Amino acid sequence: MQINIYYGGRGLMDDPTLFVLNKMKEVLEELRVTVEVFYLYEQKNSIPTLPQTLKNADGVILATTLEWYGIGGYMQQFLDACWLYGDKEKISKIYMCPIVMSTTYGEQEGKLNLATAWEILGGLPCSGLCGYIADTSLLEQNGDYIRIIEKNAENLYRTINQKMPCLPASNQAVKQKVAITKSVNFTPQESEQLSQYVSDDTYVQRQKEDIQELASLFRDMMGSSEKEDTTEFVEEIRQHFIPQQGFAAGFKVVIEEKKQPLMILIDGASLDCHYGESGRADVEIQLDRASFADIVSGKTDFQTSFMAGDMKMKGDFKLLRSLDLVLQFGAN
Repeated sequence: MQINIYYGGRGLMDDPTLFVLNKMKEVLEELRVTVEVFYLYEQKNSIPTLPQTLKNADGVILATTLEWYGIGGYMQQFLDACWLYGDKEKISKIYMCPIVMSTTYGEQEGKLNLATAWEILGGLPCSGLCGYIADTSLLEQNGDYIRIIEKNAENLYRTINQKMPCLPASNQAVKQKVAITKSVNFTPQESEQLSQYVSDDTYVQRQKEDIQELASLFRDMMGSSEKEDTTEFVEEIRQHFIPQQGFAAGFKVVIEEKKQPLMILIDGASLDCHYGESGRADVEIQLDRASFADIVSGKTDFQTSFMAGDMKMKGDFKLLRSLDLVLQFGAN
């Protein structure tokens, strides 16, 4: 028999839920149960993959601490991941024991929320444990409380070992109704792969880049019949050019709505401004047309736009600062 414990608290030393879990773990291991504990706060970046760990579990303990209101973000994320990526067929055979300790109030509501969520997922509920514990030392020193905890662990073992049946719950009927319109027929293997992708930041970033590239491609295809405006911003740049002695640099401005980049090539008192790829660029700037229009109109400058996140750049930041000196759009 294997029981997984998922702890959704913050891991504080005086957390009463941790004391309860350690006692239950001791009892279950004495009964030769394999117990694996998952501290969600330590695995917050991989929570979407944790439903995979339910594969070999016969039962689970969902435990959290109420310090303010509700079951907490980590536990809610785990339940969300179970709904989105979990193997519902496997979950339907898993017993769940909710453990909620409160240092303020609301422990019964928290326990009910966990039990309700598990039933909606299709799982099997067990009688759990909840209580208000303002001082963990009082829990540790009270023999009656410890016996209640140990008894709860024994009941969980007995329920799973005997595969005690549960009466149908209306929550499961609600799940069937709700899931009809949003159901995605993934196999368990596909769901596992999907949850791995969700937690892979590199994969997600690559997908975003691919989408942007496709959007740019289709935008170019749709606008291929339209003539590109190769004069926009050019005259304004020439008018506001203030030569700086000894300054020479090339700037490539990639405007999202433009097919070709705007090249700004400066060599002392010489300025070459044109659309196209010709010319050496020491700095590459990326932004949308509206942001560049704000710079050209004098509403902001290159440095401010970069710091505000409206613009991306590659290259020497010192050259970007110098660009605001040679192109003074805010000057009268």
